[in-house]
Amino acid sequence: MTAPITSVPLAPTAASPWVIERWTRASITFASATVLLLAVLCMGPLWLQAGAVDRLTTLFIYVILAVMWNALAGYAGLVSIGHQAFFGLGAYAMVRLADAGLGPYPALLVGAVLVAAVAVPLAVFMLRLQGGEFAIGMWVMAALAHLCVNLDSLVQGETGTSMIALQQYAADDRRAYTYWAALAAMAGLCWVVFLLLRSKVGTAAQAIRDNETAAISLGVRVVAIKRLVFVLSAFGCALAGGLWLATSISFQPKTYFSVQWTAYMIFMVLVGGIGTMEGPILGALLFFAVETVWGGQGVLYLIGLGAIAMLFALFLPKGIWGAVQQRWDVHLLSAGYRVRSRAPHQVDAGRAAAGAVASEGHT
Repeated sequence: MTAPITSVPLAPTAASPWVIERWTRASITFASATVLLLAVLCMGPLWLQAGAVDRLTTLFIYVILAVMWNALAGYAGLVSIGHQAFFGLGAYAMVRLADAGLGPYPALLVGAVLVAAVAVPLAVFMLRLQGGEFAIGMWVMAALAHLCVNLDSLVQGETGTSMIALQQYAADDRRAYTYWAALAAMAGLCWVVFLLLRSKVGTAAQAIRDNETAAISLGVRVVAIKRLVFVLSAFGCALAGGLWLATSISFQPKTYFSVQWTAYMIFMVLVGGIGTMEGPILGALLFFAVETVWGGQGVLYLIGLGAIAMLFALFLPKGIWGAVQQRWDVHLLSAGYRVRSRAPHQVDAGRAAAGAVASEGHT
């Protein structure tokens, strides 16, 4: 007869001196504070002055533009200098849909969806371009979109037209509706990008940005990932264009298709920190503050923006938040995993527990 088999408890391995984590105390605190801040901002039109509501709406639009451009350039490695095309097309689509009888705010959303749908076949051609070719190709595409919109009799060339459908709302109601739409769009798009970057898609996009050839060799679906980020970026910028139209009412192609919009995006992302979630938001806040204080200086204001962007590119290429992360290792909205060392007493306690269990097993 064979002796009965008795189970012997397996001794756990000694505690590793390293810990893999995604959420930290700082990131959990920041995310909770962000949710609370959004809840407070939802009540903005109820207690803020009209001027403050308008300015906050502008800030929300700037955040959308910065986050969308950063998703494309900072994470997918596709640097565009023609994203004003989607901004202008979003406003134009809103005008066209409202003229066809659709309500202004439904037209805002439907117009952005239509622009995203147009971006799908456009990506087939644009994503064949690499590096500088893609950047120049986007600028050419923006110029072509501008010319095509000018041919529409409703727009009347550079004379433009007005969003007459918005006049059905009282001024205060229109201001509040646009504010809430901009706040919802900003919050929604930021969280979508954040969750996307924390998924396999985000990891693949960053691999493509760092080394596309290596990503291909690992089986990453490069074209599909690029297309997804490209279309998302087009949708966000189109939504921002429609929101800007809702604040200004008038639509002039030369204003909405101006390269200054892409210049603003680049400035906000470069100054804040390209390739981070926190950087574009910080850059949008700084740009908003600079515009509020010095926006009335005309040409000098634009020259100053260009000089600041150039200085950051030369001496602080990772932007403000990139430098903060490098210096103090602070991650408030980390899109990836982080490795940190375990405290010495935790390692010793783990080893002691492993040894105790091992001794019981031998006994």
